[in-house]
Amino acid sequence: MRQITTLVHLEMQITLFSWNQKYLLKFEKGVLEQTYKIPEMDVSGLEEIKLLTQNELFLKKIQQRFEEMQEDLHQVLETLY
Repeated sequence: MRQITTLVHLEMQITLFSWNQKYLLKFEKGVLEQTYKIPEMDVSGLEEIKLLTQNELFLKKIQQRFEEMQEDLHQVLETLY
């Protein structure tokens, strides 16, 4: 796996990788992460992938998913005690 770039965002870290004829778009926030695998054949190149990271609706949904993930993790950890 080869790291291509890290993209700037105020609330999360965004890293783009290339691996096995796919782009991996990884979003990290705290201890959580989301990774999207995008076949290279589905996009015209790196610039198109970067456009995804500027799509406000996509980013909003990612943020919502992080909130849900954090809540799920918190709930399951509470069951341990």
